[in-house]
Amino acid sequence: MAVRKRAVNVRDTTNSAPTDTSAINNHGNASSVRRRFALACAAILLGLIWWTPLWSDLSTLLGLSRPDSHEINPPFVVRDLPGRGKGMIAVRDIRVSALSLSPCCHQRGELLIRERPLVLVPRQIASSPSQLILDSVRKLSPGEAAAFYNLSYVHIPQGLAPEALAEQLPLAIFQTNAVAAGSNVGLFPTMARLNHGCSHTFNSVYSWREREGVLVVYAFKAIKKDEELLTAYFKTQQTREERRRYLEQVYDFTCMCACCTLSEEKSKESDDRLSAMGDLQKRFSTWGHGAIDGREAIRIAKRIWSLGDAEGYTSERGRLAADATLVAAAHSDAEAVMAWARLAVRWTSYELGLDSELAEEMRLALSEPRRHPMWGRREAMQVGRPEPEMSGA
Repeated sequence: MAVRKRAVNVRDTTNSAPTDTSAINNHGNASSVRRRFALACAAILLGLIWWTPLWSDLSTLLGLSRPDSHEINPPFVVRDLPGRGKGMIAVRDIRVSALSLSPCCHQRGELLIRERPLVLVPRQIASSPSQLILDSVRKLSPGEAAAFYNLSYVHIPQGLAPEALAEQLPLAIFQTNAVAAGSNVGLFPTMARLNHGCSHTFNSVYSWREREGVLVVYAFKAIKKDEELLTAYFKTQQTREERRRYLEQVYDFTCMCACCTLSEEKSKESDDRLSAMGDLQKRFSTWGHGAIDGREAIRIAKRIWSLGDAEGYTSERGRLAADATLVAAAHSDAEAVMAWARLAVRWTSYELGLDSELAEEMRLALSEPRRHPMWGRREAMQVGRPEPEMSGA
């Protein structure tokens, strides 16, 4: 009806005499402008919808900000898991997203959680730990306190009097769920719902960002809908027996992840790979004391990478490549610095994000290798670049 009425009005205006042609032209021009404006708005809206994944990465690279979609619509829910307490389950497929703006910044993991600490305390304290945590919890709002007391805990003696339980419970909850946060230890109630997985079974990694005062969790592997999100509570480059012993002592459970439930034969093969990776990591670190030279350090880094491929253990590669970048810089090998830095940016983007401090440092090393803080600290030598196959996914 509105369209028909508008057509009649235009037709009546056209047939009337005398006619102010400037008014007609102005009216037509205004209508044309409105139509063009509406079309432009629609195009912009469609463009934003179409390019949302690209904008996410562009905003990261350019330092722009926008609301975090993971906070509005997280890709997981917390559910009760039979016999295992609570855990995080993916409500949609979580993928590593693509970005092809440059050779070094073409993939990244998905940000799952960005969280400030509910309770944050120094690692070293002179007062009573129980009293410190109890005082911290008493300062929480009712909602925050409910989130705190809803978390699991271990190592509380049975049959405690109510007064003693009230004093000991906050510390037990904190010790069970808190993680390192720079020079402090923090409790993050959302992140605390992540259960543990060993070796190749965990798919998410958490890290503390000192500048922002937040903990972030990234999915560095693809996770299918209805799969559980898992992280590693400690460095799992150990044998199954060693891993289980640690988890039973600290967290009071026997790990039944896919790695810990392998057959004896396959478990032995996995143990050998993981133990070798751990031993090689220790030897790699001796470069800092001058026990090995740069070529040997890089050879070890490549061997760790190769064992990780065989095991399916791809976590921590950003840090490993960054350490190799440091070695190359110390020995004034610019080409190796750029090659390892490129690899470091890629893998750091999976676990820590393209906007992490380590990724920023590696982008600088890639563009200006001689500005690396360790440049020229050791004898000049060509230490070696990553193998071609290391650039694969």
